[in-house]
Amino acid sequence: MPKNKKAASSSSSDSDDGPVDRNPPAEKKAKMGSRTEDKEPTWVLQGKKLVKVREFKGKVYVDIREFYEKNGELLPGKKGISMTPEQWKKLISLGDEISETLSSKC
Repeated sequence: MPKNKKAASSSSSDSDDGPVDRNPPAEKKAKMGSRTEDKEPTWVLQGKKLVKVREFKGKVYVDIREFYEKNGELLPGKKGISMTPEQWKKLISLGDEISETLSSKC
């Protein structure tokens, strides 16, 4: 009998609330496009793979990391790399060479 009550109540509320409940990651992705509430500039690479410019122990880093969701909040995972601004600039300077190598391999 509880199943019927649940089905009756969910069928009337699912049409209004169902899509909102099923798509919270999409809303979070939209929010993550430029800056988060904690004022860290953030860009979405794909899914939950993000690039952030963050400060840690008084130093600035470019953080490329896979995030995970816990209690409705996106948290940084272990998979990723934090680079100093100097390392980031070096990586960017290698961009054309890396792109050429990729073009010849793909």
